[in-house]
Amino acid sequence: MHVLHVVGARPNFMKVAPVHAALAKRGVTQTIVHTGQHYDAAMSDIFFHELGIPEPDINLEVGSKTHSVQTAEVMIRFEPVLLERQPDWVLVYGDVNSTVAAALVCAKLLVKIAHVEAGLRSRDRTMPEEINRLVTDQIANLLLTPSEDGDENLRAEGIPANRIVRVGNVMIDTLLRLKPLADGRWPLAGMPERFALLTMHRPSNVDDVTKLERLLVAIAELSERLPIVFPIHPRTREQIKRSNLRVPDTLKLTDPLGYLDFMALQARATLVITDSGGVQEETTALGIPCLTLRANTERPVTVTIGTNILIGDDLELLRTHFEAILDGRGKRGAVPPLWDGRASERIADALGA
Repeated sequence: MHVLHVVGARPNFMKVAPVHAALAKRGVTQTIVHTGQHYDAAMSDIFFHELGIPEPDINLEVGSKTHSVQTAEVMIRFEPVLLERQPDWVLVYGDVNSTVAAALVCAKLLVKIAHVEAGLRSRDRTMPEEINRLVTDQIANLLLTPSEDGDENLRAEGIPANRIVRVGNVMIDTLLRLKPLADGRWPLAGMPERFALLTMHRPSNVDDVTKLERLLVAIAELSERLPIVFPIHPRTREQIKRSNLRVPDTLKLTDPLGYLDFMALQARATLVITDSGGVQEETTALGIPCLTLRANTERPVTVTIGTNILIGDDLELLRTHFEAILDGRGKRGAVPPLWDGRASERIADALGA
């Protein structure tokens, strides 16, 4: 059996690592294609090193472009690779542009597609990721879901039951495997014992300068009570610079962190403020309170079962929950079923490896 993995952005790397390892143990021939959707070394190369993934066999070097151009470039550059390699299965991960682009090429060439993290829905079609999820799931041959809501969404969209396999959350496989290494790290000198962690990169929060400024002001006020560490995404940094926004001194800005350093901060944080889907999952798995700067989430299990609370644009709600967590009145969640570190083995089983 030959399995070809398509990865393109940071969350994909955490998902491919355990799947690649599980298939390697079973003697499966594998190819890793990196689309280059994230081309900054701090946002991609370091993750291959830390996660123990072999260097990509092929890098399409697409780089940062508009959604349409980036998707088209991946399709154009991926098609000859697929024709040359002739895999039995192509595994696509998550919901980035690389995911839907590779799936479309495979569907046209009648190559079997398995979608890891299938079935997630935010019900918000203004998000490019939601379109990527919907299209990929309609054309994939095998839909590997992380939680029960994924199964329900796919059935409601008319996907036959024999194409759906619930395997659990493969990102948690990586988290549980590497947490002992992260526990031994302390990436930022001089940090107090209690602190909050902030990530913010989504267009809905970053592209609107007025909204971004409001968020920065509100978060700065919160940081007067508890220090807030802000590993700043290149997209966010560029917007702040371009718009001449002031970042208050009470926010501790850092460059993007590697996986282990970021996990070390997450695991020690008193709380996390984010707009990242993956961080919502990781905080739930770690039992860390999470306040999400979005009105919706494609990972509702982190809200219904886990530690996540949706804040949306309500900055007063952000303050209320921030204070509640500091006062010991924060939400206490649980870990969802099958988030047990063995999702990658179930994926290998589903592929017939």
